[in-house]
Amino acid sequence: MRLLNNLTVRVLIAITLGILTGYLFPETAAKLKPIGDLFINLIKMVIAPIIFLTIVLGISNMGDLKKVGRVGGKALLYFEIVTTGALAIGLLLANLIRPGDGVQTAAVKGGDISKYTEQGAGMDWTEFFLHIVPSNAIKAFAEGDILQVLVFSILFGVGLTRMGELGKPLILTFERLSKVFFNILSVVMILAPLGAFGGMAFTIGKYGLSTLLPLAKLMGTVYATMFLFVFVILNLILRYYKISLWAVLKFIKEELLIVLGTSSSESALPQIMEKLETLGCSRSVVGLVVPAGYSFNLDGTTIYLVMATVFLAQVFGVDLTLGQELTIIGILMVTSKGAAGVTGSGFIVLASTLTAIKVIPVEGLALLLGVDRFMSEARSITNIIGNTVATIFIANNEGEFDRAKYNRVLNQEAKNELADYKY
Repeated sequence: MRLLNNLTVRVLIAITLGILTGYLFPETAAKLKPIGDLFINLIKMVIAPIIFLTIVLGISNMGDLKKVGRVGGKALLYFEIVTTGALAIGLLLANLIRPGDGVQTAAVKGGDISKYTEQGAGMDWTEFFLHIVPSNAIKAFAEGDILQVLVFSILFGVGLTRMGELGKPLILTFERLSKVFFNILSVVMILAPLGAFGGMAFTIGKYGLSTLLPLAKLMGTVYATMFLFVFVILNLILRYYKISLWAVLKFIKEELLIVLGTSSSESALPQIMEKLETLGCSRSVVGLVVPAGYSFNLDGTTIYLVMATVFLAQVFGVDLTLGQELTIIGILMVTSKGAAGVTGSGFIVLASTLTAIKVIPVEGLALLLGVDRFMSEARSITNIIGNTVATIFIANNEGEFDRAKYNRVLNQEAKNELADYKY
């Protein structure tokens, strides 16, 4: 029974059972959403403190505030370049494959999109950017607003660093607190298979595999585009520093499966931070890049947004000019950055984009309701891989990557897998 002690195996079994339960007992499975939500809430409970402690300790250990600014600047530049590339790839393939051609709007079961269109039309992007800075730090922690916690943590870390020797006792306390929260996380992870089961059973039971058929071409196009983005673009980025993407993916396979089961990239955020440190990235780089990436480096969400927009244009026979498509890219470069901080983000951001363009019916969002949950897995997995690659790239660029540790960890992983296989 040694294999059952492996979290990856347990999560895979849970996902399989979730799919079977959703398919065979859809009514019962549709009521299992609270199980998945419970696990995600347990993870969210420790996200804000872990991000705060990781960033503060990272900055204080870095010591040099100029270096903090340099790492942050490099990360934001990297995010903008890569997400713009993701937008361009999504736009190109959506025009080449044309998944919206031939889709009959009457054949696709829609739903109530009023809450999304109202919020999307009413989104004030100036207010969003002002929202980045918390007016109340305690409230930012209470609501789990990652971006606000990030900003407060950076300022706190800078303030603590400027104290010099006087801040050492507090740093030592934070080190101990950090270990406490990661111990809590290790206990919570015991429930990961249960969360994956509940999330997958609910998805299949609530929406059913039949909802995929009318929009199968769109789903196939989105999945294929994200696959190409990960294994071509992100692979080339890591190749620059002679890092194997496949080896990295194998190392974070448990986190990827948890994201697949729960449809939430947040469910693996603390674990990814811990794994990246284990892999050889310095705590300071991990603490700055990963939390910022969850707001500014959403590659999967970016690809989905541009492809969904072009898809709806094709469905309604709207021939977008080159100028209009470039406008879409420009708008999404801004709106996609707000996707992480908004509940129901995909539809709200898409609604705000369609409202801004004013050439595609916003009501077309109803077409996507049935398959959005199935595509959220691809978005979330691509997002988490994108942030993993970004962190490794920035760490290498800063000379903050321990190559010897990386090789040692991967060699140990290979030995463990061989032991499981032999058993």
